[in-house]
Amino acid sequence: MPGIKYEIACFDYESAVLADKAGADRIELCHDKSAGGVTPSRDVISKAKNNIKIPVNVIIRPGGGVFCYSDSEFELMKEDIIYCKSIGINGVVFGILSQYHSIDVERNKVLVELAKPMQTTFHRAFDHSIEQLKGLEDIISCGFNRILTSGCKENAAKGAAWISELIKMAGKRIIIMPGGGIRKENITYIYNSTNAFEFHSSSTEIINSITK
Repeated sequence: MPGIKYEIACFDYESAVLADKAGADRIELCHDKSAGGVTPSRDVISKAKNNIKIPVNVIIRPGGGVFCYSDSEFELMKEDIIYCKSIGINGVVFGILSQYHSIDVERNKVLVELAKPMQTTFHRAFDHSIEQLKGLEDIISCGFNRILTSGCKENAAKGAAWISELIKMAGKRIIIMPGGGIRKENITYIYNSTNAFEFHSSSTEIINSITK
């Protein structure tokens, strides 16, 4: 299907190279899969930028666990975004929640503005937020380009119905990108159930599962 894009999560430089060769449309560059992805080293970011042809989005996450950050962690996120922008990275991926698990509009907006003109993706912290409908509107108000979500379920296949609703409510204001357990065995189902046109996976085997 024309217009379908595949973003592949890569947890080291070597995986990013393989995803590029496999035909991915974009890389989400991370480190430490066991933590769910944290910010990679600047050496790895620079190496990916200089050697990978497709767009690279870098996750900006100081550590695993909760998505509520201290002042020092917030400053570190700023520094990492400034670095990514300085070397011409395509985009950054982050998401900050308040201590009450709502969207931290103030802090997210600061980072979105700092990141411009890079693309910004609100990652699966969205799935841990309360008041999903308000969360969607809050993220849009911050200026993000897209939201990565499993539909608030353990994987995107189980969350497909809610992802479909989010896409309808978002309209053209923001891209809703399914992610979480997406594989070649279920991507056609998720595509047909949601009408999404961007997909996020850690498996290159999904590439071309839907005819481009």
